[in-house]
Amino acid sequence: MDHSGHGTHLLSVAAMAWSGFTLTALVPGVVGVTRDSPVWERMSLPPGLALPLLVLLHAWVMLGETTGLTPAVSPFLAEAVLLVAGVLFWVPVVARTRHRLGDTGRCLYLFLAAPLLDLPALGVIAAGHSAEGIAMIVGMLPLSLAAAVLTWTWVNREERLASTPGVPGGEGRV
Repeated sequence: MDHSGHGTHLLSVAAMAWSGFTLTALVPGVVGVTRDSPVWERMSLPPGLALPLLVLLHAWVMLGETTGLTPAVSPFLAEAVLLVAGVLFWVPVVARTRHRLGDTGRCLYLFLAAPLLDLPALGVIAAGHSAEGIAMIVGMLPLSLAAAVLTWTWVNREERLASTPGVPGGEGRV
């Protein structure tokens, strides 16, 4: 019995999950650890450009193989382009640059990005690659988790400030 197709399928599923995880957990982790680096200021794009850039490139790379939309490029080149777009996406959220978003902006930015970045997974599933599409969604769950954690942290900070005596508008603002 030939199981070579099964092994290739498992590699494809793992690659999708790893790609999503890299984009939504490893990239923001690296940017976060180096958030004060001057390199991020040079790589900073306005969030209104960074988000659509990532969404479009992500769709192009993820759907390209299954639909034939991408030219025959190395998968490593496609992943590298996606990685750069991922860095540009995370800089306004994590790094300290002129384009850094405030608390409200970061929450909205991430909550808007999560479903937009999951849309290509639906295309992958519709193209008959259910396991790969689901793996992509699971691999990208850290984005939604980051949005939830940022929102929770922001709400708690606002509540603390609202109930702190001596802070303008703080007393009885709960």
